[in-house]
Amino acid sequence: MKQLMLAAAVGALSAASVMADTKIGMITTLSGGGAGLGIDVRDGFMLAIEQSGRSDIEVVIEDDQRKPDIAVQLADKMIQSEKVDVMTGIIWSNLAMAVVPAAVNQNVFYLSPNAGPSALAGKGCHPNYFNVAWQNDNLHEGAGAFANTAGYGNSFILAPNYPAGKDALTGYKRMFEGDIAGEIFTQLGQTDYAAEIAQIRASGADSVFFFLPGGMGISFLKQYADSGVDLPVVGPAFSFDQGILQAVGDAALGVVNTSQWNKDIDNPTNAAFVESFGAKYGRLPSLYASQGFDTANLLLSALDKAAPSDADAFRDALRAAEFDSTRGDFAFGPNQHPIQTIYAREVVREGDVLTNKIIGVALENHSDVYAADCKM
Repeated sequence: MKQLMLAAAVGALSAASVMADTKIGMITTLSGGGAGLGIDVRDGFMLAIEQSGRSDIEVVIEDDQRKPDIAVQLADKMIQSEKVDVMTGIIWSNLAMAVVPAAVNQNVFYLSPNAGPSALAGKGCHPNYFNVAWQNDNLHEGAGAFANTAGYGNSFILAPNYPAGKDALTGYKRMFEGDIAGEIFTQLGQTDYAAEIAQIRASGADSVFFFLPGGMGISFLKQYADSGVDLPVVGPAFSFDQGILQAVGDAALGVVNTSQWNKDIDNPTNAAFVESFGAKYGRLPSLYASQGFDTANLLLSALDKAAPSDADAFRDALRAAEFDSTRGDFAFGPNQHPIQTIYAREVVREGDVLTNKIIGVALENHSDVYAADCKM
């Protein structure tokens, strides 16, 4: 177990924040094919904690290895032995579904910096569960909306066979007004997409939408570029984010993808975040890093008002979301998921670096359809 004790000198703290130390349990993916995502969430989160200068926060960090059984074991240890007050960090929706319901029902707060399965946004919502990133469908809904404006009328769609993959295709189809030429659920962690690309080639589609995060997206895009299939590709940010674009290479150039964040969102908090993240870690931040940073700053804003032991006051402070987000204005909907703008971004080259630039708005002040089923 790796424990990070933050012992920086602190100025004057509010009365609420000095009532008791706060212990945070972070379970995230730090090894294997999805490690880059978890590393970015961790680094963004820890940057915000460091910048706060607070010494009353302990962060316990563990690697779930992208395995649900290990995530459950770590969560049990954090809750029962470590006595954490707040949990965060999970990247993958199948791991979130294995961990979050049990955690919040044991009076632990969970702040999601990434995974946003539909099951936790609707009937399965909980007063102790806050999602600081998005509900899983959101970026895919944005992709469907963009596909309409681009004039696409017959999309081939594919995603991995796990909760976030199912939410992805559901979200795209919810907004896309054209026909579906084909629909495939691939294996989680799959690296060979020859069969899927052959089906795309034969489908008669005029466009491709895919959600294949992390290493899956790298493999697919490289194979797709080599295949000679020249249909335009649309996707969510997860396969076109800063952490993996260099690995994908020129195959990603010109692809439009959707995100609630980008490094060129014009506000002082985002500009300072991009600069300070680069200075500390020597790389451009990804959307995962921005989500980790925002999650920590939401937590810090709540701790300025109340301790987690005062659950009602702490919950109200989280709901208020009185922090400066990298995204600009930030607010929770009634199911404690964000209401936010989804942008269309294009992959471009800036010098020797592949990155994204915002080219428009896909959905403005967008919520999720599951909030209507959340009875809190």
